[in-house]
Amino acid sequence: MARKPQAGETMEGLLEAVMRRAGVAGTVTNPVTGLQRLSGGANMESWLFACGPDRFVLRRAPSAEWIAERPLNTAGEAEVIRRAHAGGVAAPEVVAELVPDDGLGIGFIMRCLPGTADPEVALSSPPVLAGDLAKAMARIHALDTRGLDFLPRLDPADGVEGLARQFNEAGGDRPLIALGLAWLRRNLPPPAEPVVVHGDFRIGNLMVHEGHLSGVLDWELAHLGDGHEDLAYGCMAVWRFGRLDKQGFGLSDVETLARAYQAAGGEAFDPARFRFWLVYRTVWWALGCLSMGQAWRNGTDRSLERVVVARRCAEQELDLLLLLESEAPEAERARPLPPVAPESPATTGEPSAAEMLTAVSEWLAATVKDKLAGRERWELAVAQNALGIVRRELATRADPADKALADDMLAGRQTIATPGLLATLRARALSTLSADMPKYPALAAARTLWEQR
Repeated sequence: MARKPQAGETMEGLLEAVMRRAGVAGTVTNPVTGLQRLSGGANMESWLFACGPDRFVLRRAPSAEWIAERPLNTAGEAEVIRRAHAGGVAAPEVVAELVPDDGLGIGFIMRCLPGTADPEVALSSPPVLAGDLAKAMARIHALDTRGLDFLPRLDPADGVEGLARQFNEAGGDRPLIALGLAWLRRNLPPPAEPVVVHGDFRIGNLMVHEGHLSGVLDWELAHLGDGHEDLAYGCMAVWRFGRLDKQGFGLSDVETLARAYQAAGGEAFDPARFRFWLVYRTVWWALGCLSMGQAWRNGTDRSLERVVVARRCAEQELDLLLLLESEAPEAERARPLPPVAPESPATTGEPSAAEMLTAVSEWLAATVKDKLAGRERWELAVAQNALGIVRRELATRADPADKALADDMLAGRQTIATPGLLATLRARALSTLSADMPKYPALAAARTLWEQR
C-alpha cells in the first residue's frame, strides 16, 4: 500500500527524491519547479514539472481502486511504452516508476516531448501529419509481441460479449446501444493475427511539433489484437473534433490513410474489419461514458468530470445511428421525424429551477472565473457545463432509456427496418444530445440531414 505524504512534505520534494533515485538531475541545486496539473484526461492524472534544465510528466492513477479495475496496470503501461520507444515509435522515455514509499501514489515519470496535444494544432497541421500517424501505427503494430503476455488480448467475439455484459450492468435500457450490439453480433470478423494495439490512438493523445508527430501518449489501453482497431478508433467522429468531412483522423480520407499505413509496413486494409471496429469502439465509448457515472456513484472517483463525461454517451448513440441507418430500407430512411412536443410557455411568477441554474452559472462566470487559472479554471467550465445539462434536461430532454425496446432490438424482434422505429430513434437521439452536449459537431449535421425528410 502506498504511504501518504507526511506533514511538511510537498509534492515537489517527493518528486525530487524520485528523480534522485532515478539518477536524473534532481539535486539540491536543481530542484523540481513549475509543478502544474494538466487539464483534461478522463482517467489518469498528468502533472508537468521541470527538474534541472529538462521537463518531465508524472502520470498517475486517481486511486488504487481505479487502477485495480483496469486490465493493464501502470507497470505494464510503462513497460509497453519502453518497448515502443525502443522500437522506433515516437513514444516518451520512461525515467522512473513510483514505488509505495515515494508517497506519490501509483504511476511513473516520463521525459516531456516537444510539441502539444492540442487538437486544434493537430487538425490545422499540413497533410504530412496524416502520413506520420500512419507510420506510427504501422510501427506499433510491428512491435515484437514476445514477452508481452501481460497485455490483455481482445478477440472480436469475446469483446462483443464483454460489451453486452457491460450493457446489462449499466441497466441494458438504451435502445441505440442495443442496436449497435445486435449489429456487432451479426458482423463478427474472423480473428486476426494479434499485434500490439495502442487502444487510444487519436487526435488529443498525439503530440505535434512543427507539423509533425512528436509523441504518442496515453498507453493505458494497450493490448494485443487487430491493428484495424487503431485505424478505426481515430476515425470516430468524436475524435475528429468537428472535421466531419475528413474521416481519416480529421486529416484526410480513410483510403489515403490506409495507403500510407500499408506503405509503412502495415497490413492490407480490409474495409469490413475497419467498419466492424468503428462500430465496436463507438459502442465501447458509449458504455465507457456510462461507466464513469457509476465510478462517481460508487465512490471510486468523485470528480465532477466523471458525471459530466457520463452524459457524453448521447454523442456515441447519435454516431451509432448515423453509422448504421444506411442499412435500413429506403422507405424508413425517407420517413419524416415524428412531431415535436410544443415548448413550455414562458415562466411567470417565481423563478423556475432552470432559471435558478442559469443564475448560478452566470454568477460563476461573472464572479469566480477571473479568479481561477489552470486546472481550476478548466474545472469551473466543467461545472458550468453540468449546470447547463441539468437546465436543458428540465426543459426538453427525452428519456433515452427504454428497456423493453432495447430487449427487443437485442433479440431481433425490432430493427431499424421496423416501420417508424428509425424516425423515433432519430428524434430521441436529437433530443437527448441537444440537452446533454448541444455543441457536439455531428448534432448539427444530423439535424440538417434528418429534418429535411
